[in-house]
Amino acid sequence: MSEAAEPTAAAPVTAASPADDERYMRLALTLGRRGLGNAWPNPAVGAVIVKDGVILGRGWTQAGGRPHAEVEALRRARKLAPDAVSGATLYVTLEPCSHQGKTPPCADAIVKAGIARVVSALEDPNPEVAGKGHEKLRAKGIAVETGLFADEARRDHAGHIARITQGRPHVLLKLAISADGKAGLPARKPVALSGEEARNRVFQLRAQSDAILVGIGTVLSDNPHLTSRLPGLMERSPVRVVLDANLRVPLSLAVVSTVRETPTWVMTSRKPSAIAEEILQQKGCKVFRVGDSAGKLDLGEVLKLLAGEGVTRLMVEGGPTVAASFVAADLVDEAVLVRSDKTIGEGIAPLAGMSLDALTRHLQAAGSERLGADTLETYARTNAQ
Repeated sequence: MSEAAEPTAAAPVTAASPADDERYMRLALTLGRRGLGNAWPNPAVGAVIVKDGVILGRGWTQAGGRPHAEVEALRRARKLAPDAVSGATLYVTLEPCSHQGKTPPCADAIVKAGIARVVSALEDPNPEVAGKGHEKLRAKGIAVETGLFADEARRDHAGHIARITQGRPHVLLKLAISADGKAGLPARKPVALSGEEARNRVFQLRAQSDAILVGIGTVLSDNPHLTSRLPGLMERSPVRVVLDANLRVPLSLAVVSTVRETPTWVMTSRKPSAIAEEILQQKGCKVFRVGDSAGKLDLGEVLKLLAGEGVTRLMVEGGPTVAASFVAADLVDEAVLVRSDKTIGEGIAPLAGMSLDALTRHLQAAGSERLGADTLETYARTNAQ
């Protein structure tokens, strides 16, 4: 909506069966996931508008967080007819916003359109909303129901919730592990563990993340691109975050040389010279300084800084030292373990200085699937809010 208008009274509610409600909310959740990794700093919301069993409009949060899903669904529905949505039901995966931000409140747009009923999966924890959107709709005579598929919506909006309630992104740790429990060859020599199907799934996970983080050791040993190298997903590659306490990253490596195509942010300590920082900035990298202890950057400060930049979903992909640091600091909310059928023999552990149990004992198994010769296991916090 580009202008605020006098709200109209809600039209009579069209009845829907519980099975229909579930079907349309599942669709809204599926649509919302299209925005994962692309909608930040806003949550990736999905919305569906239905009247008399006919889907009039579908919407999801667009790139950069605007337009919001509800407004996008209304826009698409109005292509059918200007008054098509009067008396319709709106299914939405997160409470419609009620405050004036960079765009007018979605709640006002819903009222103006004549929506009669709103089925909302989850209340928004954002203090600027936090039930006010639902209250505004009810005050205008719109029937509001909440909680349908709330657990699924909570998982989809985990990044938004973590940023609002904890001041940090949701952290997904990805590890590739050989059949004999190793993550790589001695001396950090690179080795291909995963097959094509598993690699493609990792590219999808990257595309659904706002940022991807590795340590300088991984950059120096592997020279990774850290992009989503699948057709149609390259432009959805996440911001690359490199932990480099001493600003050792060579300008010739991919994370710097391709910075014009995919952004790179370098986290460093307060010790390196301003000249080293300026050189990286001239290449196009953003450099952030945080506190450190014994040469290790303060991960809590790193995450707080990323949240301040709008990052809601962070994927941590290596290497073993960085992974172990996140586990030791209890900062892993979700983990994906790609288990290969290949053996390495002598090699390095996936978590430096600790067993894999240090990760999995704090997380609950959430699923497993076969991807070619590899197995992908998912773990998540049992106390996720």
